[in-house]
Amino acid sequence: MVTALYMEIAEEIRRSILSGEYPVGARLPSESDLADRWSASRGTVRQAVALLTSEGIVGSRQGARRIVLRRERRHSFAELHSFAQWARTMGYRSASRFLHRERRRATPEEARRLALPQGATVLDVLRLRCLDDEPVMLERTAYAEWVAPTVESLPVDCASIMDSMAEDAGIVAHYGEHLIDAVPAGSDDARLLRVRRGSPLLRQRHLTSNQDGRPIEWTEDRYRAGSVTFNVSNSVGTAPLVRDPGSLLT
Repeated sequence: MVTALYMEIAEEIRRSILSGEYPVGARLPSESDLADRWSASRGTVRQAVALLTSEGIVGSRQGARRIVLRRERRHSFAELHSFAQWARTMGYRSASRFLHRERRRATPEEARRLALPQGATVLDVLRLRCLDDEPVMLERTAYAEWVAPTVESLPVDCASIMDSMAEDAGIVAHYGEHLIDAVPAGSDDARLLRVRRGSPLLRQRHLTSNQDGRPIEWTEDRYRAGSVTFNVSNSVGTAPLVRDPGSLLT
């Protein structure tokens, strides 16, 4: 698939910002300088900068060169943190709002993930998550029936369901499994996250269980592009890379 030139330009500028070439507060080169650099039209450059603006990476003051607003929000999988807990550690103001809470029959995948019998019900929840008043993520969760009453009792603007479940019901998450891919924004995603329909969204699906391994939730989070960076660290000490010299090709 051929990538549009404006997307290539946006990716290069994004890399330059993340590398520190353009620090927070710095002005980007002018449209004419960027156009010359990539042998592109000013219209193409404007599309690239508009994409970065929609991600909140650069400012969008009309008539002035764009200013770098931030570099990245990095979320590590090394620790089991809720969205609100992670936001606090990063110094961001987080806000959440329930858009939907309803019990329904579990789908086959939800039943399998949550170890539920056929025909079991789950609590279907949709929440909008914001950072510094910016909508960044939609959270769709199927809660196992044994935790449903606790989630149903929470206020509509509950900041952290996991914190509330731990404090109110002693339900604590101990294990997490994460799956990450990308999906296009549907109509509802686009409207709530303020992006164009079909825009790429980072999808994280995760299963959370308590200390006994009992599933609590199966969740699908959809993040706006550029709103968060997931960090995975590894080493030969924790996950040795074993090679069989006899099987290597030369």
